Amino acid sequence: MTRDRHGRGLRGPALRPSPLAPQGVPAARTRAERFDDIALRVMQAVVGRWTEQLGHVELAVEEVPVLPPRWDAPSVPLASYVAATAASPPRLVLFRRPIEHRAEGLVELEAMLLTVVVEQLAEVLGLPPEDVHPGYEPE
Repeated sequence: MTRDRHGRGLRGPALRPSPLAPQGVPAARTRAERFDDIALRVMQAVVGRWTEQLGHVELAVEEVPVLPPRWDAPSVPLASYVAATAASPPRLVLFRRPIEHRAEGLVELEAMLLTVVVEQLAEVLGLPPEDVHPGYEPE
């Protein structure tokens, strides 16, 4: 640690290398890393029940959706499902910034991700969202 100069708090590295935070490893994760961890956990919980019907669905996260120049819908999409092709498996793409913008904290972010994933996969499966995942609660 470094000294507290002029009463403004500690300056410099606050954590020394330790078994929990070795040299070169950040002690705190970024917002994008936290989002990815939550999204992966939610995706595994939902898709695990439907692997026979969905196959191996990949999860992708993009910052924002690329919208066509004449986009006239009142809101920005939160996710997109890309069907399988001969060269690639099906993919669920989550748009991180629009989802984070609608969530107040980590608990609300996890609930929002569950809602988005369940609704996207329910549309693909042709089932009501309540049947896709037992923890789904419509907002």
